[in-house]
Amino acid sequence: MASLSPRSTSPEMRSALPSRCRPRVPPRGALLASLLCGGALLAPAGQVRAATLPLLSINVNPSSITVAGALQSGAVNVVSTITGLPEASSILLQLNPGVSAEEVYAFLGSSAANDPNNIERYGAIVFDAEVSASARSEIQTQLLPGTYLALAGAGAGPPRLHASFTVPATAAPAVMPTPQATIRTIDFGFRGPSVLHHGELVRFQNDGFLVHMDIAARTRSRSSAGRLLGALRAGTEQQIDKLVSGPPAAFTGPLSQGAYQQETITATPGWYVQVSLMNTQDGRDDAFLGMERIIRILK
Repeated sequence: MASLSPRSTSPEMRSALPSRCRPRVPPRGALLASLLCGGALLAPAGQVRAATLPLLSINVNPSSITVAGALQSGAVNVVSTITGLPEASSILLQLNPGVSAEEVYAFLGSSAANDPNNIERYGAIVFDAEVSASARSEIQTQLLPGTYLALAGAGAGPPRLHASFTVPATAAPAVMPTPQATIRTIDFGFRGPSVLHHGELVRFQNDGFLVHMDIAARTRSRSSAGRLLGALRAGTEQQIDKLVSGPPAAFTGPLSQGAYQQETITATPGWYVQVSLMNTQDGRDDAFLGMERIIRILK
Protein backbone atom coordinates (compact mmCIF):
# COMPACT_ATOMS: atom_id res chain seq x y z
CA MET A 1 0.00 0.00 0.00
CA ALA A 2 1.12 3.51 -0.53
CA SER A 3 3.27 5.19 2.04
CA LEU A 4 0.67 7.11 4.04
CA SER A 5 0.94 10.81 4.73
CA PRO A 6 0.74 11.78 8.42
CA ARG A 7 -1.69 14.47 7.37
CA SER A 8 -4.23 11.96 6.10
CA THR A 9 -3.55 9.00 8.36
CA SER A 10 -4.55 8.87 12.00
CA PRO A 11 -2.58 7.08 14.74
CA GLU A 12 -5.35 4.49 14.92
CA MET A 13 -5.14 3.83 11.20
CA ARG A 14 -1.35 3.75 11.42
CA SER A 15 -1.48 1.25 14.28
CA ALA A 16 -3.45 -1.11 12.04
CA LEU A 17 -0.67 -1.06 9.47
CA PRO A 18 2.28 -3.44 9.40
CA SER A 19 5.42 -1.64 10.57
CA ARG A 20 6.77 -1.07 7.07
CA CYS A 21 3.57 0.72 6.03
CA ARG A 22 3.46 3.25 8.82
CA PRO A 23 4.30 6.78 7.79
CA ARG A 24 7.91 7.83 7.87
CA VAL A 25 9.59 11.09 6.96
CA PRO A 26 9.43 12.04 4.17
CA PRO A 27 5.72 11.10 3.96
CA ARG A 28 4.29 9.14 1.06
CA GLY A 29 6.83 8.81 -1.68
CA ALA A 30 8.51 5.67 -2.90
CA LEU A 31 7.02 3.09 -5.16
CA LEU A 32 8.88 0.83 -2.82
CA ALA A 33 6.42 1.59 -0.06
CA SER A 34 3.58 1.23 -2.53
CA LEU A 35 4.75 -2.21 -3.55
CA LEU A 36 5.70 -3.45 -0.11
CA CYS A 37 2.53 -2.39 1.61
CA GLY A 38 -0.05 -3.50 -0.90
CA GLY A 39 -3.27 -4.76 0.63
CA ALA A 40 -1.81 -4.29 4.07
CA LEU A 41 -4.62 -3.00 6.23
CA LEU A 42 -5.08 -6.41 7.71
CA ALA A 43 -8.67 -7.31 7.19
CA PRO A 44 -7.61 -10.38 5.17
CA ALA A 45 -8.58 -10.82 1.56
CA GLY A 46 -10.86 -13.57 0.37
CA GLN A 47 -10.00 -17.06 1.56
CA VAL A 48 -12.53 -18.99 -0.54
CA ARG A 49 -10.95 -20.85 -3.41
CA ALA A 50 -12.59 -21.27 -6.80
CA ALA A 51 -11.67 -24.93 -7.25
CA THR A 52 -11.80 -24.80 -11.05
CA LEU A 53 -8.95 -22.28 -11.35
CA PRO A 54 -5.28 -23.31 -11.58
CA LEU A 55 -3.33 -22.60 -8.41
CA LEU A 56 -0.28 -20.34 -8.31
CA SER A 57 1.51 -20.41 -4.96
CA ILE A 58 3.78 -17.70 -3.58
CA ASN A 59 5.80 -18.70 -0.53
CA VAL A 60 7.81 -16.20 1.48
CA ASN A 61 10.28 -16.86 4.28
CA PRO A 62 13.00 -14.65 5.82
CA SER A 63 15.49 -15.51 3.07
CA SER A 64 13.53 -16.19 -0.11
CA ILE A 65 10.37 -15.89 -2.17
CA THR A 66 9.38 -18.76 -4.44
CA VAL A 67 6.67 -19.13 -7.05
CA ALA A 68 5.29 -22.52 -8.03
CA GLY A 69 2.25 -24.17 -9.50
CA ALA A 70 0.30 -22.87 -12.48
CA LEU A 71 2.90 -20.94 -14.48
CA GLN A 72 0.53 -20.44 -17.37
CA SER A 73 -1.49 -17.64 -18.87
CA GLY A 74 -5.11 -17.16 -17.93
CA ALA A 75 -7.04 -16.95 -14.69
CA VAL A 76 -5.37 -18.28 -11.55
CA ASN A 77 -5.90 -18.47 -7.82
CA VAL A 78 -2.86 -16.85 -6.21
CA VAL A 79 -2.26 -18.28 -2.74
CA SER A 80 0.37 -16.47 -0.68
CA THR A 81 1.81 -17.94 2.51
CA ILE A 82 4.68 -16.97 4.81
CA THR A 83 6.83 -18.80 7.32
CA GLY A 84 9.21 -17.34 9.87
CA LEU A 85 7.76 -13.83 9.59
CA PRO A 86 4.72 -12.21 11.23
CA GLU A 87 3.72 -10.59 7.95
CA ALA A 88 5.03 -9.93 4.47
CA SER A 89 3.95 -8.61 1.11
CA SER A 90 3.69 -10.52 -2.15
CA ILE A 91 3.72 -8.56 -5.39
CA LEU A 92 3.76 -9.63 -9.02
CA LEU A 93 5.25 -7.21 -11.53
CA GLN A 94 4.91 -8.01 -15.23
CA LEU A 95 7.94 -6.68 -17.10
CA ASN A 96 7.66 -4.74 -20.32
CA PRO A 97 9.30 -6.49 -23.33
CA GLY A 98 13.06 -5.98 -23.27
CA VAL A 99 13.20 -4.89 -19.61
CA SER A 100 15.53 -6.89 -17.34
CA ALA A 101 15.12 -7.70 -13.68
CA GLU A 102 18.33 -5.79 -12.93
CA GLU A 103 16.86 -2.62 -14.43
CA VAL A 104 13.87 -2.88 -12.12
CA TYR A 105 16.03 -3.42 -9.04
CA ALA A 106 18.10 -0.38 -9.96
CA PHE A 107 14.93 1.65 -10.45
CA LEU A 108 13.53 0.65 -7.06
CA GLY A 109 16.66 1.94 -5.40
CA SER A 110 16.56 5.28 -7.21
CA SER A 111 14.81 8.59 -6.53
CA ALA A 112 12.63 8.00 -9.61
CA ALA A 113 10.76 5.39 -7.57
CA ASN A 114 9.36 8.21 -5.43
CA ASP A 115 6.62 8.48 -8.05
CA PRO A 116 4.81 5.11 -8.25
CA ASN A 117 3.59 5.91 -11.74
CA ASN A 118 7.15 5.73 -13.07
CA ILE A 119 6.91 1.95 -12.85
CA GLU A 120 5.15 1.98 -16.24
CA ARG A 121 8.56 2.44 -17.89
CA TYR A 122 9.50 -1.02 -16.65
CA GLY A 123 6.30 -2.96 -16.22
CA ALA A 124 2.94 -3.18 -14.50
CA ILE A 125 1.90 -4.07 -10.97
CA VAL A 126 -0.62 -6.83 -11.66
CA PHE A 127 -0.99 -8.34 -8.19
CA ASP A 128 -0.49 -7.02 -4.67
CA ALA A 129 -1.38 -8.82 -1.43
CA GLU A 130 -0.43 -8.68 2.22
CA VAL A 131 0.03 -11.96 4.05
CA SER A 132 0.07 -12.55 7.80
CA ALA A 133 1.32 -15.62 9.60
CA SER A 134 -2.18 -16.25 10.95
CA ALA A 135 -3.98 -16.40 7.59
CA ARG A 136 -2.94 -17.06 4.04
CA SER A 137 -4.09 -14.79 1.24
CA GLU A 138 -6.05 -16.27 -1.66
CA ILE A 139 -6.99 -13.98 -4.53
CA GLN A 140 -8.01 -14.52 -8.15
CA THR A 141 -6.21 -12.68 -10.92
CA GLN A 142 -5.38 -12.91 -14.62
CA LEU A 143 -1.84 -13.51 -15.92
CA LEU A 144 -0.84 -12.62 -19.47
CA PRO A 145 2.11 -14.30 -21.20
CA GLY A 146 5.40 -12.65 -20.29
CA THR A 147 8.20 -12.30 -17.78
CA TYR A 148 7.36 -11.52 -14.17
CA LEU A 149 9.09 -10.55 -10.96
CA ALA A 150 7.81 -11.78 -7.62
CA LEU A 151 8.78 -9.28 -4.91
CA ALA A 152 8.45 -9.55 -1.14
CA GLY A 153 9.64 -7.68 1.88
CA ALA A 154 9.05 -7.03 5.53
CA GLY A 155 10.05 -3.87 7.36
CA ALA A 156 11.12 -0.56 5.89
CA GLY A 157 13.21 -0.30 2.75
CA PRO A 158 13.26 -1.97 -0.65
CA PRO A 159 11.97 -5.51 -1.15
CA ARG A 160 14.85 -7.77 -0.17
CA LEU A 161 13.38 -10.88 -1.71
CA HIS A 162 12.79 -11.37 -5.40
CA ALA A 163 12.44 -14.07 -8.02
CA SER A 164 11.76 -14.04 -11.74
CA PHE A 165 9.58 -16.44 -13.70
CA THR A 166 8.01 -16.76 -17.11
CA VAL A 167 4.35 -17.26 -17.91
CA PRO A 168 3.96 -18.99 -21.29
CA ALA A 169 0.89 -18.68 -23.49
CA THR A 170 -1.67 -21.40 -22.86
CA ALA A 171 -3.75 -22.89 -25.64
CA ALA A 172 -6.86 -23.04 -23.46
CA PRO A 173 -6.41 -20.52 -20.60
CA ALA A 174 -8.73 -20.72 -17.61
CA VAL A 175 -11.46 -18.09 -17.51
CA MET A 176 -12.12 -15.88 -14.51
CA PRO A 177 -15.37 -16.62 -12.69
CA THR A 178 -18.01 -13.95 -13.19
CA PRO A 179 -17.95 -11.70 -10.10
CA GLN A 180 -21.11 -10.80 -8.24
CA ALA A 181 -20.04 -7.17 -8.21
CA THR A 182 -17.29 -5.00 -9.74
CA ILE A 183 -15.72 -1.88 -8.25
CA ARG A 184 -13.49 0.28 -10.42
CA THR A 185 -10.98 2.91 -9.41
CA ILE A 186 -10.70 5.85 -11.80
CA ASP A 187 -8.93 9.22 -11.84
CA PHE A 188 -10.25 10.16 -9.29
CA GLY A 189 -13.00 8.16 -7.66
CA PHE A 190 -14.74 4.80 -7.32
CA ARG A 191 -17.40 3.32 -9.56
CA GLY A 192 -19.66 0.40 -8.70
CA PRO A 193 -22.00 -0.68 -5.91
CA SER A 194 -21.75 1.05 -2.56
CA VAL A 195 -23.23 -1.99 -0.78
CA LEU A 196 -21.24 -5.26 -0.65
CA HIS A 197 -22.11 -8.52 1.07
CA HIS A 198 -20.03 -10.82 3.26
CA GLY A 199 -19.18 -13.89 1.19
CA GLU A 200 -19.67 -12.11 -2.14
CA LEU A 201 -17.09 -12.50 -4.93
CA VAL A 202 -16.07 -8.98 -5.95
CA ARG A 203 -13.72 -7.72 -8.66
CA PHE A 204 -11.58 -4.68 -7.83
CA GLN A 205 -10.16 -3.13 -10.99
CA ASN A 206 -8.01 -0.10 -11.73
CA ASP A 207 -9.48 1.72 -14.73
CA GLY A 208 -7.50 4.89 -14.06
CA PHE A 209 -4.43 6.08 -15.91
CA LEU A 210 -2.50 6.27 -12.62
CA VAL A 211 -1.59 3.63 -10.06
CA HIS A 212 -4.39 3.36 -7.50
CA MET A 213 -5.21 1.31 -4.42
CA ASP A 214 -8.52 0.42 -2.76
CA ILE A 215 -9.05 0.19 0.98
CA ALA A 216 -11.96 0.87 3.31
CA ALA A 217 -11.71 2.39 6.79
CA ARG A 218 -14.26 0.99 9.21
CA THR A 219 -16.48 3.29 11.29
CA ARG A 220 -19.11 2.77 13.99
CA SER A 221 -22.10 4.15 12.06
CA ARG A 222 -23.32 5.87 8.92
CA SER A 223 -23.02 9.19 10.70
CA SER A 224 -19.41 8.45 11.70
CA ALA A 225 -18.64 7.47 8.12
CA GLY A 226 -19.92 10.85 6.93
CA ARG A 227 -17.72 12.67 9.42
CA LEU A 228 -14.70 10.54 8.49
CA LEU A 229 -15.28 11.35 4.83
CA GLY A 230 -15.09 15.05 5.63
CA ALA A 231 -12.07 14.61 7.88
CA LEU A 232 -10.15 12.73 5.17
CA ARG A 233 -10.91 15.43 2.63
CA ALA A 234 -9.83 18.15 5.04
CA GLY A 235 -6.85 16.23 6.46
CA THR A 236 -7.99 16.90 10.05
CA GLU A 237 -6.12 14.15 11.84
CA GLN A 238 -7.63 14.65 15.30
CA GLN A 239 -11.10 13.88 13.93
CA ILE A 240 -9.82 10.86 12.02
CA ASP A 241 -8.39 9.48 15.27
CA LYS A 242 -11.83 9.36 16.79
CA LEU A 243 -13.78 8.07 13.81
CA VAL A 244 -11.84 5.00 12.65
CA SER A 245 -13.17 1.89 14.40
CA GLY A 246 -11.22 -1.32 14.04
CA PRO A 247 -8.96 -2.59 11.26
CA PRO A 248 -9.79 -1.25 7.80
CA ALA A 249 -10.52 -3.65 4.95
CA ALA A 250 -7.86 -4.16 2.28
CA PHE A 251 -9.34 -4.74 -1.15
CA THR A 252 -6.24 -4.15 -3.30
CA GLY A 253 -2.84 -2.66 -2.88
CA PRO A 254 -1.49 -0.35 -5.59
CA LEU A 255 -2.29 -1.71 -9.05
CA SER A 256 -1.33 -0.47 -12.49
CA GLN A 257 -3.84 0.57 -15.12
CA GLY A 258 -6.07 -2.31 -16.21
CA ALA A 259 -4.99 -4.70 -13.43
CA TYR A 260 -7.62 -6.36 -11.29
CA GLN A 261 -8.09 -8.84 -8.46
CA GLN A 262 -11.13 -10.83 -7.38
CA GLU A 263 -11.72 -11.87 -3.81
CA THR A 264 -14.41 -13.02 -1.45
CA ILE A 265 -15.52 -10.30 0.95
CA THR A 266 -14.58 -11.31 4.49
CA ALA A 267 -14.50 -7.90 6.20
CA THR A 268 -16.71 -7.36 9.24
CA PRO A 269 -20.17 -6.07 8.24
CA GLY A 270 -20.64 -2.37 8.91
CA TRP A 271 -20.08 1.14 7.56
CA TYR A 272 -16.82 2.02 5.82
CA VAL A 273 -15.16 4.87 3.97
CA GLN A 274 -13.56 3.55 0.80
CA VAL A 275 -10.41 5.50 -0.03
CA SER A 276 -7.18 5.55 -2.02
CA LEU A 277 -4.21 6.88 -0.04
CA MET A 278 -1.64 7.60 -2.70
CA ASN A 279 -0.04 10.63 -4.27
CA THR A 280 -0.55 11.78 -7.85
CA GLN A 281 2.31 12.62 -10.18
CA ASP A 282 2.21 16.25 -9.04
CA GLY A 283 2.24 15.28 -5.36
CA ARG A 284 -1.43 15.74 -4.54
CA ASP A 285 -3.27 13.23 -2.36
CA ASP A 286 -5.85 10.98 -4.05
CA ALA A 287 -8.16 11.55 -1.08
CA PHE A 288 -8.12 15.30 -1.72
CA LEU A 289 -9.16 14.70 -5.33
CA GLY A 290 -12.35 12.77 -4.63
CA MET A 291 -11.11 9.21 -4.11
CA GLU A 292 -13.27 8.46 -1.10
CA ARG A 293 -16.88 7.45 -0.57
CA ILE A 294 -19.10 5.73 1.98
CA ILE A 295 -19.86 2.05 1.48
CA ARG A 296 -21.61 -0.60 3.55
CA ILE A 297 -20.83 -4.29 4.00
CA LEU A 298 -23.82 -6.45 4.94
CA LYS A 299 -24.05 -10.06 6.13
